[in-house]
This record gives sequence, C-alpha cells and structure tokens, in this order.
Amino acid sequence: MSAAIQRFLPLTVILLLVAGGAVWLFSSGSGNNTVTAYFPRAVSVYQGSDVRVLGVAVGKVDQVVPEGTQVKVVMHYDKNVKIPADAKAVIVSPAIVGDRYVQLAPAYKAGPVMKDNTIIKEDNTSVPLELDQIYGSLDKLTVALGPNGANKKGALTDLLNQTARNFGGQGAEVNHTIKQFGKLSATLNDNKDVLFHSATKLESFMRTLAKGNKTVRGFNTSLGKVSTMLAGERKTLSLALTNLGTALDTVGHFVQHNRGVLRRNISGLDRVSKVLVKRRSQLAEILRAGPLAISNLAHAYDPQTGTLNTNANLGNLATELLTHPTQFACDLIASQDSSGKLCNLIKGLGLPRVQPFGTGSAYGQPYDPTLNGMVPTR
Repeated sequence: MSAAIQRFLPLTVILLLVAGGAVWLFSSGSGNNTVTAYFPRAVSVYQGSDVRVLGVAVGKVDQVVPEGTQVKVVMHYDKNVKIPADAKAVIVSPAIVGDRYVQLAPAYKAGPVMKDNTIIKEDNTSVPLELDQIYGSLDKLTVALGPNGANKKGALTDLLNQTARNFGGQGAEVNHTIKQFGKLSATLNDNKDVLFHSATKLESFMRTLAKGNKTVRGFNTSLGKVSTMLAGERKTLSLALTNLGTALDTVGHFVQHNRGVLRRNISGLDRVSKVLVKRRSQLAEILRAGPLAISNLAHAYDPQTGTLNTNANLGNLATELLTHPTQFACDLIASQDSSGKLCNLIKGLGLPRVQPFGTGSAYGQPYDPTLNGMVPTR
C-alpha cells in the first residue's frame, strides 16, 4: 500500500498544480476591473445592465444593493479600457420607459488611470430626473400659483390682467423688440472678443485712475473751482460772447464789402514779404547797427545850433592805420565780410612790417641799435 502511494504521489502533485494554475488563470486573468458606485437611487438598473463609455458597452452591472438612503452598484469593465481616475458614474435613460445603463465619464485622454476595486462616492454620481418628479414639480407650481397660493387674494389674476391691459394692441411692437434684442445678442456674441478686449482696456484705464487717485481728485477740485468762478462771472461771459458775436458780424460785413481791396492788400503784402525775405541779411545788419547809430545821432545833435557836431579825429585815424593796420582794415570791410575770410587774408599779410631802423621807440617795442648794421656796437 505504501509502495502504491509512493508510485501515485508525484502524479497527484502534478495534477493538483495543473488544476491550481487553471483556476488562477481563469479567475484572475478574466481581463476585468471592478468598480463600485453609490447612487441616491437606481431606477431600472439591474444585474446585467450595460456599463458604457461614450455610449459603447465596456462591461456589465454585477450587483444592485440598497444601503440605507443610497444604492450600491457593483460593476465590472474590460481592463483594456482606460478610465480616468476621477471619472464619475451616471445613470442614463435612453427612453422614458425601458432599461437604463451606467455611463463612466468623461472618456480617458491623459493622466492617472482608474484602478481595480475603485469606489465612486455619491458626490460623483448622478441619476436622471424621473417623470413622476417632473409631474410633482408641476403640481407644486400649480398649487403655488393657484387659489391656495400666490393667487389666494387674486394677485396673480391682477398681474395678468394688468399686463394684458399694458400690452394690449402692442403685440407687434413687443415682437419687434424681442427680435431686435435677439439680433443685439447675436451681434454681441459675434463680437465678444472685441467687447472683452474693450472691457479689459477699460479695466486698465480704471486701474490707472485708481493709482492716480490724488491727481484725479486735485484735477476735479481745480475743475470745480473753475466752474464756480465761471458761474460767478456768467453775466460777464454772456456779455463778452454777445459783443464777440456782434464784432464777428461786423467783421464779416466789412470783409464782404471790401474783399477786393483786401485781396489787393494781401497780394501787396506778399510781395513785401518776399522782398524782406531776400534782404533779411541786410535787415539783420540794420537791426544790429541801427540802435547804436541812432544813439550816436542823438549825441551828435546840438539843439542850440540845430546842427550835427561830429569829430573826424583824423589824427587818431592815422595812428590806428599805422599802429594797427590789420585791425583797421578788418573793421573797414567788416560790413562786407560776414564770413571773415577777407579779414583772415589781411591778417596773413603780417602787418605792420618791421622797419629797418626799428619802430622808433624803445618803450615796450623791439628796436635795432645798429641801424640795420650801419653803426658799430660795443
């Protein structure tokens, strides 16, 4: 017996290992992930209902179990389908009557993937609005607006009657207003980028004003003072404006009656202006030398004899000519040598030239004691 056991024991162990591997393969390698979601209610959701992503079935509902004020729905989906880690569960009703399915949304794009055995809490689930809830809400609205509610004392009736009286015969205008408002909304929608850009610029402008609040307040204060002053002088301003209007009217009549003369005067003034432009250098010279000449003329006039007394001072002229000939010549041609070229040319002549016997004076001037070599020196 022990020999038989020893003979069949290896075969038994091998069979057990094969069976265990098959069980593990078919149980854990089914290719499904499990997710549990909690809904406030799960009407028309049953075991075997679809689990979908973007309307495509990726799994089934395994259990629907009520738990207090919520319903636990256990479901599985193909693990090859990626679901976002923060996905929500939504019960979708394709028709008013019929089975519903659970939608996992949104579809996966990027980021973490939902793991196996994830739990979606009631805050991240939603259910469709039931037909009886819609009827119940309409019933509550009807009761609230009926004789036992807002219209208990006829307030709603009075409102409708007054509205009918206000809009009586104005249906076409109201319709036109609504259509124009619709066009306005479409225009604003088509130009929302420009509108938002303008709003942004306006916000920046208001922010700038807020930063310069003191300056703006000072400006407004000054403007207020000016307005107060103008208000106090409004009679004077009114009189001045009246006189100005009268003067402008008189000037207008004058110009109208003398337009020919004014045209000739303007033409003559144009010719005079052209002459002045051509002779502007001479005019500038006159303006520079004129005041001095008039001053000298006033000093030379003798009111007792009625004559102009002048002193030629020929001796001084001769002295200047002999001692400073270069400066004398430059002064003489200064009126015709605005650039100074002629004066520079005269200075290049080296005037005055040294005489062979010296300058005739030993005081501050070089001289030749040998008389140009004719007298021996010690």
